[in-house]
Amino acid sequence: MDTTLVALLVTAAIAAGAVAAQTPASTAANWAQWRGPATTGVAPGDAPTRWDDQTNIKWATPIPGRGFSSPIVWGDRVYVTTAVPTGVTGAAAGATGRASFAGGGADANLEHRFDVLALDRLTGRIVWQRTATVATPHEGYHRQYGSFASNTPVTDGSRVWASFGSRGLYCYDLNGTLMWKRDAGVQLQMHMQFGEGAPFLLHGDRLFHTYDHQGDSFMVALDKHTGKQVWRADRAEISNWSMPVVVEHDGRRQVVVSATRKTRAYDYDSGRLIWEVEGLGLNTIPAPIQMADLVFVMSGFRNPNLMAVRLGHTGDLTGTSAVVWSTTRGTSYTPSPVLHDGMLYVLTDSGMLSNFDALTGKPHYQQVRLPKPYNFKASPVAAGGKLYLSTEEGDVVVVKLGPTFAVVATNTLTDQSFIATPAVAAGDIYLRSRTTLYRVSER
Repeated sequence: MDTTLVALLVTAAIAAGAVAAQTPASTAANWAQWRGPATTGVAPGDAPTRWDDQTNIKWATPIPGRGFSSPIVWGDRVYVTTAVPTGVTGAAAGATGRASFAGGGADANLEHRFDVLALDRLTGRIVWQRTATVATPHEGYHRQYGSFASNTPVTDGSRVWASFGSRGLYCYDLNGTLMWKRDAGVQLQMHMQFGEGAPFLLHGDRLFHTYDHQGDSFMVALDKHTGKQVWRADRAEISNWSMPVVVEHDGRRQVVVSATRKTRAYDYDSGRLIWEVEGLGLNTIPAPIQMADLVFVMSGFRNPNLMAVRLGHTGDLTGTSAVVWSTTRGTSYTPSPVLHDGMLYVLTDSGMLSNFDALTGKPHYQQVRLPKPYNFKASPVAAGGKLYLSTEEGDVVVVKLGPTFAVVATNTLTDQSFIATPAVAAGDIYLRSRTTLYRVSER
């Protein structure tokens, strides 16, 4: 299906919006997209170790509506998205739900405002709030873990891009002026109405966005300045929430996407399929991660698996030596892994942590339980030799990075629950609970 592109920006303004590649300093000071500057979940520099309701909380700003997208940080701003019911009832197709745990909650058949917010980084004050569109969603989301604003925005320090899945992709300047918008050209039909929310990727001058669902699935590469399609790859896939990741090998860039039927790698410039491999189970969510010539892909629902795939091959790699190692123990359903210093940290939804040697797959420790029973949907992040685990129960457990398991601290925010993945920038950590965005700082 041809998509609709509404250009709102003249050529001169597009050129003025181009930014130089990030310097190491700017990378350390910012968290430009989900999973951080290298899409590994690791922040350069440090982050706070201890906080509570009264200690090291610089601000706490209630966020209207419902959204589980993660915050991003650049310069003096923090950006989030949300969906706010207008109170108008709509005739949403399929909003009655298909299972007792899915189908969308109380607001599934209501008209919503799909909003992008910019907050002052120092004070938490909402600087601007823009409504990208107003619509009644065509289907619901998972009652406990879903939202209509689960796609994390991205920025390059000059523009901010926000995706609302079936309801389009929007580009704003830093003052909240709409530069362009693009209709996705599809109404996603997600498995069990679990809801949309696959993170999209900003890399160089391109945006990579997957639209995998129970219908005709595809991925697009877009020019970030204009929203125009560079290439499109049709995909024989079902519902999938895994983020596309750019990897490099022998000077060649590839876009790797984990998925249930096959993990696939596409040529960065043309979208041509380079390699594919079977082996993951249903409802793929964790993002791929690269270390040297290995790419790690994972699923944790039905037929769980974690595979290390060696780059440099073409064609179908299923059952070949390109799959260097794999394990079905301790894999994650929802949280993405963290890669640091040759060690791959994997957190299960039920709170068991494993640390694998990334080269060999040999565990340094495996399926170690945390001090209390916890549940997880947020992905872990790392900074300053510490791994941060944000729980549904409102605790953030801080674990020492390294081959030996050790809990450094447990930090509690009363009556909160974390589904969104934290952001870390310039020594601070930004936590989005179900209701509130926090800036935590020991400075």
